[in-house]
Amino acid sequence: MKRRILVLLFALLTTQLGSLVNPAWACGCGAMIPEGYARIGVEKETSVVRWDGRTEQIVMRFVVRGDAPRAAWIMPVPGRAAVELADGAVFDELSRLTAPQKSTRHYFWPREGDWPFAARDGGRMAGAAPGAGAPPVEVVGREQLGDFDVARLTATDPDALRNWLEGNGFKLPDGLAAELKPYVDQKWEYVAVRLAPRQQGKKLQGTLDPLKIRFDSDRLVYPMRLSRTAKTPQSLGLYVLADHRMEPGSAIGGSAPKVTFAGKVAPGHGPLAELVGGAPVFLTAIDQEFPQPARIDGDHELRAAAKDTPYHRTTYRYELLTVGDGIPVWLLTVSAALVALAATAFAVLRRRSRRTASA
Repeated sequence: MKRRILVLLFALLTTQLGSLVNPAWACGCGAMIPEGYARIGVEKETSVVRWDGRTEQIVMRFVVRGDAPRAAWIMPVPGRAAVELADGAVFDELSRLTAPQKSTRHYFWPREGDWPFAARDGGRMAGAAPGAGAPPVEVVGREQLGDFDVARLTATDPDALRNWLEGNGFKLPDGLAAELKPYVDQKWEYVAVRLAPRQQGKKLQGTLDPLKIRFDSDRLVYPMRLSRTAKTPQSLGLYVLADHRMEPGSAIGGSAPKVTFAGKVAPGHGPLAELVGGAPVFLTAIDQEFPQPARIDGDHELRAAAKDTPYHRTTYRYELLTVGDGIPVWLLTVSAALVALAATAFAVLRRRSRRTASA
């Protein structure tokens, strides 16, 4: 028995060490590559997509772990892109807008935890079910955005992109290079962002400053193909801001996308109002899981749903039905029934007694 426990502990330790040595290179919409032998992994990614039929803007925020002081982040886009720092408050506002509604449901008969049953736990919460002639690599801009020294470039040749990355201290994994080729065939460009905190010795850890990518597009597309190289299951959370309720054209190899919110919003001020230009828009929140990232077979193309049907999740709190000062309705009902039965029995007995006496 002791030997089996030791073998199990060793296997668990090996699994944990392996997850550190082999981080997931891909995140939901691009690739994060550490410098040299450093490690970096994206634990969580949240993205906001704004599309007005001509221009697409993607605001993303990463929560990362690892020991990398610098990293390169790559994202394929269908046209020339601009990169800037975004305001993280937009995520707080969207989280508030899409938070589940709270409601109470009452039940009649007592359950475990209600009198007269003994309570095993104190909780009674239940929830209801987010160009050919161009040079192979062209640096189109460089600026300091928060803690990041951002170098924006476009590349039409994956080998040239590899050379640029290696010349700047980053090694492009073979698997990732292979996944970039389909974008070259489609004549897409890449955006490579160098992430380098200004503070000496600072690591890329925790929640990074959000970045915004903007490019022209006549269709709403969210790049996902690079996530095929991820070694662990991936989660995608999207806030989509458009004229109508939006939905993915297919699951692209993941589980069925789930809409967690759908409805018109009209932000009056703040970063969300800035992003949408101050006009009312339809907000669709979508969550999707990718248990086996290798099955991802393309990018998400989102389209307008057949109807702008609103949806808002509801979280229910279940409570025993009571009246007055917390008196259970079931107790009053049972008591009244017992009193009625007793009165009926008394009346029957009294009637029989009178008949007997009169006889």
